[in-house]
Amino acid sequence: MKILVTGGTVFASRFTAEYFARENEVFVLNRGSRPQADGVTLIKADKHSLGDTLKGQRFDAVLDVCAYNASDIDDLLDALGEFGSYIMVSSSAVYPETLPQPFTESQQVGANSIWGAYGTYKIAAEKRLVERVPDAYIIRPPYLYGKMNNLYREAFVFDCAERGLPFYIPKDGKMPLQFFDIEDLCKFIEVLLVKKPEQRVFNVGNPCVDINEWVRLCYGVLGKTPKLVYVNQNLDQRSYFPFYDYGYELDTTSMSELMPSLKLLETGLAQSYEWYHDNKDQVRVKPLLEFIAENLA
Repeated sequence: MKILVTGGTVFASRFTAEYFARENEVFVLNRGSRPQADGVTLIKADKHSLGDTLKGQRFDAVLDVCAYNASDIDDLLDALGEFGSYIMVSSSAVYPETLPQPFTESQQVGANSIWGAYGTYKIAAEKRLVERVPDAYIIRPPYLYGKMNNLYREAFVFDCAERGLPFYIPKDGKMPLQFFDIEDLCKFIEVLLVKKPEQRVFNVGNPCVDINEWVRLCYGVLGKTPKLVYVNQNLDQRSYFPFYDYGYELDTTSMSELMPSLKLLETGLAQSYEWYHDNKDQVRVKPLLEFIAENLA
């Protein structure tokens, strides 16, 4: 297939580009300001000023991993020539936290006070895509993780484990976290391209784990058992822990019917650590350890 991937230089878009480049002709659309993914062809352009850059090209699939708002959708669609399938990676942030959980694809999307503008912009992008490409697919993942993750999430726990540090857990550690491995995301995109189901919007994700279990799994990748310290002080959770004080769960029944086999969380974390160990300079480290040293340790 001839596939266009938006972005292609960082985490989800880069992994997606390299994954599909194994057996397809993949083009990535970005400004060329970062090192490019392996095995792809760069279309160097600003996504908001595409002009005739894409005219005359036909893509069998457009994988829009980077669409953030309605303008992103319009700018790309206005520039595209002929294309086959269109798949947008959206977000679980489109669900208001006031809805009953687990969130289902049939529930009404709306503003989420935790995610703020990020969620409302994603809603606007979805709405515009459906208006212009009614048969497009929309994927709503929870927290993505895995190889090439440049966000300081599992990498923070790995750092604590490497240094033999205790891990500071918000409250009782029972807040649920839901993850989805980036490789499984690509596999599900493949499923959509091949099976072309009638349903157009899909939640994706692994079963939830709580904070305690997630931290133990991360330490376990390094063969270690964490000393857990529970924090009940009135502190901003994001100062010492990489996630908001917001637990939620997506109903992934429809995904499971199409792709019942998923990577185990411990397997994905092991692969994530293997990548992180050799690519620490690519992760955007936040001063969580400094805050802990000054306020908790």
